[in-house]
Amino acid sequence: MHIPSSASQAVALLPFEEALALSGRSGDYDAEKWLYVPDFYTEYRYILGTRGRNPLICIGINPSTAAPDDLDNTLKSVARIAAGNAYDSWIMFNVYAQRATRPDDMDRELNEDLHRENMKAFAYILSHVAENGHAPAIWAAWGTILEKRPYLPLCVREMVRLGQEYGGQWLCAGKCSHKGHPHHPLYLRRDERVRPFDIEGYLNSL
Repeated sequence: MHIPSSASQAVALLPFEEALALSGRSGDYDAEKWLYVPDFYTEYRYILGTRGRNPLICIGINPSTAAPDDLDNTLKSVARIAAGNAYDSWIMFNVYAQRATRPDDMDRELNEDLHRENMKAFAYILSHVAENGHAPAIWAAWGTILEKRPYLPLCVREMVRLGQEYGGQWLCAGKCSHKGHPHHPLYLRRDERVRPFDIEGYLNSL
């Protein structure tokens, strides 16, 4: 379990571009297989995934304890769903980059600096996929946890705007909640298919 040591505003933050430039140098994992930014365990995580040309980009709320070669059950499910839907890789991204196993432990107030760097990470992922000739496949998978903090829907709206710039296609998997929240990756069938998700209609319903 990861419980934040403090509000993220009190944590020294490595900007995304610097963290990306340093990724793979720790030697703690196979950098040819994994994309991990920052590439060390800390109070936040921008990106965790496998390298490929056409990844399934899964969007959760916030990262927990997972790291390369040490996936939690959520990430194991993400990997299965990506492979079962013929994607050559997967990336776990999050609406908010602060690590917290329990969403109730997330920042009470939005850390603007952390959010800004997280959006730079998202733009990097989208641009990488688009440069390889694919429309980014963005799997909304945050469940009802979006209701935990008032700033989270605002973060999603910015992600939607970025997705539009790169021709992103929003997807979901499993049954949505009665309020329309997309299903969390856990407890999905191994053969679950991703399908189009009306992200604009969803945001308008919040």
